[in-house]
Amino acid sequence: MVKWLYLLLFSTVHFFVSAQKVISITIDGTINPASASFIKRSITKATEENAECLLIKLNTPGGLLKSTRVIAGDILQSAVPVVVYVWPAGAHAGSAGVFVTLAAHIAAMAPGTNIGAAHPVSAQGGLDTTMDKKATNDAVAFVRTLAEKRNRNIEWAEDAVRKSASISASDAVTMKVIDLVSPNTKDLLQKINGRTVEIPNGTATLRTSNASVQEMEMGFMEKLLNIISNPNVAYILMMLGFYGLFFELSSPGAIFPGVVGVICLILAFYAMHTLPINYAGLGLIIFGLILLLLEIKVTSGGLLAIGGVLSLLLGSFMLIDPDKTIEVFKISRTVIVATTAVTAFFFLILVGYGLKAQKGPTITGIDGMKGQIGVVLERLQPSGSILVQGEIWKAQTAGGVIEEGKNVRVIEVKNFIVLVEPV
Repeated sequence: MVKWLYLLLFSTVHFFVSAQKVISITIDGTINPASASFIKRSITKATEENAECLLIKLNTPGGLLKSTRVIAGDILQSAVPVVVYVWPAGAHAGSAGVFVTLAAHIAAMAPGTNIGAAHPVSAQGGLDTTMDKKATNDAVAFVRTLAEKRNRNIEWAEDAVRKSASISASDAVTMKVIDLVSPNTKDLLQKINGRTVEIPNGTATLRTSNASVQEMEMGFMEKLLNIISNPNVAYILMMLGFYGLFFELSSPGAIFPGVVGVICLILAFYAMHTLPINYAGLGLIIFGLILLLLEIKVTSGGLLAIGGVLSLLLGSFMLIDPDKTIEVFKISRTVIVATTAVTAFFFLILVGYGLKAQKGPTITGIDGMKGQIGVVLERLQPSGSILVQGEIWKAQTAGGVIEEGKNVRVIEVKNFIVLVEPV
């Protein structure tokens, strides 16, 4: 009997100790489809492994509204408690980060961090009055829902959206925006131990005092998408793709430019599928490139070139849709101007000169002899021989006699006999 009691006690202790696991991830950068996918996968893993909680160490300037809603929804539906920890010192939960933090079962911050400034911002730097009101009201309703669900400061949450309010970690605790301040992960897990939180199927009490922390990282595709989801990277990849295809079409069989170009375009369009792309802007970019190509082929007095540059510039500025971001999610003006300038220079100067050279007269071979000047070696009356381009050719004059030593001009080459006329 005593033996069975020992076995039962051992099994119970082993169960509780083994169950004390915390899955930890780090989100350091913009909120985008890659981070949304990573968080969803992490919640699934934490659920499958019966982890005490999922710990999200957060440092973000903001990101996409669609991705933010996906993350918030996944957290609200999570069967495992989610702890969002704004960390390390100097980090912030800006814009979209406010929504993610408020959605957490437990919200914590490290000393020296801040949270706030969640007003919707256009990708181009500003929205018109109607669009601004629409986006702001939508974001306010969203943030109030999250704050109310987690019993957090609804008034401040609304101010964070309407007035871009931002506060420090200590103020956030005082104003009941977050639950606690903690200097490190170990201290945080000690402080949240024993807390009971609401989950979809009831409540869960955290046992994290002796929990082991298992770090989880993004997969390869998530890392790749996270990199190319940067609008600047996606834009540059798209332009490189167009360059590669142009080189391949100009010199069929080169292979390398075509392969690189297609890869760059695929990555660019994959990124644009995840970004809030304005397809009118994308259309203007493609139209601008077409106009620049036509300028090389068609004489327009520079009108096609001007139209192409303007179309490329306007399309680049319009490429990101301003109605789908919480935070500034734009292409750098410096990148746009520099890329447009380089593209214009490339098409109008380098490619233009190259095509003009191709259209120039042939200067090698038999066809290249037309118009060349030679010297008579053997008197032409009308046949004889001449020296032209360092070679001796049989020659025939079109009429009259041409004395030895005289200069002649090649008219044409026929049956390997050079027809000439006196210079």
